[in-house]
Amino acid sequence: MFALEVKGINKKYEHFELKDVSFELKKGYIMGFIGANGAGKTTTLKSILNMIHVESGIVKVFEQNFIANEIEMKQKIGYAFGGTDFYTRSRVKKVTSVIKNFYTNWDDETYKNYLKKFEINENKKIIELSAGMRVKYNLAIALSHGAKLLILDEPTSGLDPVARDNLLDIFQELVEDGEMSILFSTHITSDLEKCADYITYLNEGQIINSCEKDAFIDTYLLLNGSEKQLETVKNKLISYKTNSFGFTGLMLAKDYDPSIGIKSAVPNLEEIMIYYSKKENKYV
Repeated sequence: MFALEVKGINKKYEHFELKDVSFELKKGYIMGFIGANGAGKTTTLKSILNMIHVESGIVKVFEQNFIANEIEMKQKIGYAFGGTDFYTRSRVKKVTSVIKNFYTNWDDETYKNYLKKFEINENKKIIELSAGMRVKYNLAIALSHGAKLLILDEPTSGLDPVARDNLLDIFQELVEDGEMSILFSTHITSDLEKCADYITYLNEGQIINSCEKDAFIDTYLLLNGSEKQLETVKNKLISYKTNSFGFTGLMLAKDYDPSIGIKSAVPNLEEIMIYYSKKENKYV
């Protein structure tokens, strides 16, 4: 079963557009949604949740049309966009007392357990919580009303390495029983190398690739060769950088011919993103 199906989302602004955005997340898995700042990640996530009205496209959650069943579906989704910036002078306890009324399946015991697990003092004001604690508070809210799909926008942004690592451990624990699914956007690719099962890459409003993480990485090769060798493969490279030794460039693995004698290596997610961002000019 798919926890989330996104099919053909199109949204046009004056200087930016989402173009036929489509991908699927299987139930019980973690998908990392990557792309440079401005690629359209937040716009896509808000479109999925009908926070932005799109020109066309269909979203299904647990195989049901999201728009047709929006109120019911939002009971099954936990989502967070950035920090908890509302009511910052109010105490955690007060903010929760307001939020819980929107959810029919709110469970106080589950909420208390997550506060304890995340070491959140509900008598503190929101403004007194660190960035990491605000993320965990958002997560506690999302997990206390029976949500089975988490949609999170840059949840690890601004966290120190220890706090990020702890949060990723929590994500992995949540999907262990196969019931929870997580979609989270990020530009911190090292986070995905630790916990993501699937990768969806958005570049300038278009999906470049969406598949299992290892298959995603294996789609590409990073080539290193001389200036002379560059001329033989230039037209097949997604983009490249030149240096005093020659060039380094990204290529689709299916286009690589070992007989040309150019060294190749498997790139990491960050390298794939960097070279795709230079695709238009194809040089540095």
